[in-house]
Amino acid sequence: MRTALASIAALLAVVMGSTAAAGEIDWSKVDQAIGKKGTDLPGGVHKYGLPRSDLAITVDGVAIKPALALGSWVAFRPTSGGAMFMGDLVLLDTEISPVMLKLIEGNIEITAIHNHLLRTSVPVFYMHVGGHGDPVGLAETLHAALALSKTPLTAPPAASTPAPLEIDTAALDKMLGYKGTLNAGVYQFSVPRAEGISEAGMALPPSMGTAIAINFEPLGDGQAAITGDFVLLGSEVTPILRELRQHGIEVTALHSHMIDDSPHLFFMHFWAHDDALKLARSLRGALGLANVKHGS
Repeated sequence: MRTALASIAALLAVVMGSTAAAGEIDWSKVDQAIGKKGTDLPGGVHKYGLPRSDLAITVDGVAIKPALALGSWVAFRPTSGGAMFMGDLVLLDTEISPVMLKLIEGNIEITAIHNHLLRTSVPVFYMHVGGHGDPVGLAETLHAALALSKTPLTAPPAASTPAPLEIDTAALDKMLGYKGTLNAGVYQFSVPRAEGISEAGMALPPSMGTAIAINFEPLGDGQAAITGDFVLLGSEVTPILRELRQHGIEVTALHSHMIDDSPHLFFMHFWAHDDALKLARSLRGALGLANVKHGS
């Protein structure tokens, strides 16, 4: 009984500590340090989108919109010791070394460096990062590191009313079984896994990079380019890889993004351009092989 009560008390202490930390963080100061305003998301997450709108990248003749595959991001979540953060930085090959050195100086962890796409017209890589501590200090280090790249660090001018997508989004929603969202000319799906996921003992909400991402960029006449990543357990890798390849969807990378995640996850990136509904049907088949939460 005493052991059980002690465990409950310890759990309450962690929850109360996290709640206190959430109340103590002045996100406006973190926004100022990063250079742009973040977005508050469920689970206490404060997230920044840093799209590489400065880059002109093509794959197989398709001009890649930043929201399709060039979207750097950083997400913070309060902890008892300040905040933890995770992120994915889109970098040219010439930017990797200077950005890495600046991050190391600020005690930020580099957890992965790799490609997500093949045959990019300019070499593009993805640096996954993480850290724990004072959120303002972490944000200052991130800003200083990204300033050594050409990543835009200020908020873009307010956009005019976006043009309607030349794609049947309702049909995509129905085919995939989830509701997508429009982001800068790209229709995006975020499919959370069913099990809880943690990194170094800290629970990670889907918005911190643990959800399956599926992005459609309309190409006209019902065609679309797709990319994203399936977030998988080891037992799911081979069945889903086979499912994608059997339906003409190219697997462009398979790797880890985190070091101390539980359960350990693998990230399978993919690419294709074809009829949008045909691609969605194939992706739905792959989703059926993963342990995901069902759409509403």
